[in-house]
Amino acid sequence: MTTLTAWAFPNAGDAEQAIQRLDALQSQGHIALDDAALVSWESGKKKPKTRQLHDTTRQGALGGAFWGMFLGLLFLVPFLGAAIGAALGALSTSMVDMGISDQFIDDVKKKITPGTSALFLLTDDEVVDRIETELKDMSPELIASNLSAEQEAKLREVFAEE
Repeated sequence: MTTLTAWAFPNAGDAEQAIQRLDALQSQGHIALDDAALVSWESGKKKPKTRQLHDTTRQGALGGAFWGMFLGLLFLVPFLGAAIGAALGALSTSMVDMGISDQFIDDVKKKITPGTSALFLLTDDEVVDRIETELKDMSPELIASNLSAEQEAKLREVFAEE
């Protein structure tokens, strides 16, 4: 089963350090990351910086369209205005259909605030425990959303980039 996890960190630079550790584990063959995105929200800034971390040509990657819409839904709605906010509200409903619950979205919004960071990972379910062990000393808070095979296929179909 594929799992979309969000790892909330107490400092703005922590997620960057975490992905460096996970990239090293992946290079050694200990884990496999299908796709990832990073959010860093420095204190005093109105909005966070976001970026996709892995090459979307890899099998398993969702692509920039998914990450752009997903991260926009999480962090940019208050800054975009009512009309665009309403359109993203419709997107929220479609995300629920693809296995990303409103609870997951709300939890992320509450935990990622100025001065913090987050790492979003798409992995196999069994990798989550290994990631948690590797990052334990960084005090991350795990938010997870399990995707069924059907939901994962639908997500990939909708956000496939040509």
